[in-house]
Amino acid sequence: ENLVRLRNAGVRIALDDFGVGYSSLSHLRDLPISRLKIDRSFTLECMRDARTLTIVKAVIEMARSLGISITAEGIETQPQQTWMQHLGCDSAQGYLFARPLPADDFLRLFLDRQGLGRERSLMH
Repeated sequence: ENLVRLRNAGVRIALDDFGVGYSSLSHLRDLPISRLKIDRSFTLECMRDARTLTIVKAVIEMARSLGISITAEGIETQPQQTWMQHLGCDSAQGYLFARPLPADDFLRLFLDRQGLGRERSLMH
């Protein structure tokens, strides 16, 4: 109920680390989420393992069918980013774009890249 109120107030809700821990398909059905973040273990493994790739494709297709955006976590190389983009992810996050930063450093980096026309390289 609180999540629905937040969504109605304009807050976008992301389900983090999907595929591990307590994540469940019922979350996709029951929660008012706008973004699904595929856990980095799936992002890394789907380039090497056909079974993992099948799972990632199914998750992406389910999310798309439900109108949910998809973020690939743990992107460390350009081939990983290209692969996940090819699979249908809307965005990516990981060390390829930046290491974890204090808020002030992030803002400075973001503004510097935006000035270069590279704001999409941060791939929220």
